Amino acid sequence: MIATVLLSIGIVFLAELGDKSQLMALTFALRYRWWVVLGGIATASAAVHLISVGVGHFLGAALPTRAIALVAAVTFLAVGLWTLREHFGTGDDPEPKTPKAAGAPFFVVLSAFLLAELGDRTMFATAALATDYDWVGVWLGSTVGMVAADALAIAVGILVGKHLPEHAIGIGSGLLFLYFGSATLLGAAAPALGGAAVAGLAALAPALAGAAVLLTRMARRTSPARLHTVRPLGAADPVAVPAARADRPRPLPRSER
Repeated sequence: MIATVLLSIGIVFLAELGDKSQLMALTFALRYRWWVVLGGIATASAAVHLISVGVGHFLGAALPTRAIALVAAVTFLAVGLWTLREHFGTGDDPEPKTPKAAGAPFFVVLSAFLLAELGDRTMFATAALATDYDWVGVWLGSTVGMVAADALAIAVGILVGKHLPEHAIGIGSGLLFLYFGSATLLGAAAPALGGAAVAGLAALAPALAGAAVLLTRMARRTSPARLHTVRPLGAADPVAVPAARADRPRPLPRSER
């Protein structure tokens, strides 16, 4: 069983290097606490690989990968749009926000990884291993291998996040999720497209969204509301002061007194 665990760790770890799950882990690490992201990834990995070893060892059937991919694409697009909505048109120095609870980010990470890994190449590799090896060892090894690969991406996200403002992180995360959603949607709707074509077409969605964010921020910076002079509380209106003085009765000349 130890040999099966080590074999599964090696195969899944190498399969996850450069995969979209690593980019997702990096993106989530830019927004949420690392232990929340790692916990969500570990839970999703355990669930997905339990399904995959069950499919490969007990059922020998295939999952409806296209339907799952469509649901995952919609989820990624929704997360990306929601993230951009939080930062759309805000300034460079937003007001500090209160820390978010760990519950909501955990379920966001869990659901995103669960949908992304169902029907992924890692799941098929795990199912293939389960047909020839002990399914318990394959399940343990594949889960550890995936968590280890994504932990590297989380570490990169933590290092990058220390040098970027929260506003830039939020916009970058939203654009990445738009890319994931577009790529997943194109892969499911048009499987005949090549990888390069899918990547190029999927990049249009974050490019257009990024241009919209940039134009909106530029418009708000040059709006008249931001160009007015801020007066201290209780200060007199400089325009109203001359008018008030004009209403006062003028003193009579000395000759008329």
